[in-house]
Amino acid sequence: MVDCGEGTQMQLRRSRIRFTKLSAVFISHLHGDHCFGLIGMISTFGLLGRTAKLTVYAPAELEPMLQEQIRMFCRGLEYEVVFHSIDTTRQQVIYEDHSLTVETIPLEHRMPCCGFLFREKPTQPHIKRDMIDFYHIPISQINNIKAGADWTTEEGEYIPNSRLVGPADPPRSYAYCSDTRYMPTLYESLRGVTALYHESTYADDNLQRAEKYCHSTARQAAMVARDAGAGLLILGHYSSRYEDEDVLLKEAKEVFENTRLSDEQMIFDL
Repeated sequence: MVDCGEGTQMQLRRSRIRFTKLSAVFISHLHGDHCFGLIGMISTFGLLGRTAKLTVYAPAELEPMLQEQIRMFCRGLEYEVVFHSIDTTRQQVIYEDHSLTVETIPLEHRMPCCGFLFREKPTQPHIKRDMIDFYHIPISQINNIKAGADWTTEEGEYIPNSRLVGPADPPRSYAYCSDTRYMPTLYESLRGVTALYHESTYADDNLQRAEKYCHSTARQAAMVARDAGAGLLILGHYSSRYEDEDVLLKEAKEVFENTRLSDEQMIFDL
């Protein structure tokens, strides 16, 4: 989970996402709309009998406040909440498992803030099932062939690995750029990203306000996506002064065509 605003646990229920699926939370910065929902979610998990640990990655300043909230409101919690402080000024890998890595992306906001870059690890090539059947290759050898092994038939015929497998799916990546002023060099950290979420609080009519409060316009978000060579741009974090966010979408599309507006419970297929 990336950020945890007020009402997160209710949104999880509406989205029919099982609470047990969540193992890590990444908090970009300590403004309330990005972290007020964390203690409520932790408490609810405890009431539902969670036993698996939950890991929180966030700026160091959150840890003493979170621990005090847990002590005050979650006595007898039967699972462990593990806190990892992050350095919002450095781009570095903070999480890794068998399928992906997560990196911090330094951003510029009114307080320490970073985004997160999720990178899928390369996967193995696809087995050509018809070739496996044709050469009567036993199932026990499938993993070896995925790992690059060739095959020799009982008659002594040599079958190169390239005839037995197809290309692997290209690794996907997703960048989440939370609250930030426009950073002309940000694209350098995001080159070739599959999908980019970038805040777009304002349109061009409020450029001065964006600069004052360290936010970005939709056009500026599109400039980052364009310069990074992103596959898709997702806009979000809209100012409430816009009753119709299509004005933001229109401005972004003038710079980067493959732009979408985000909304509650939307699903983007990468």
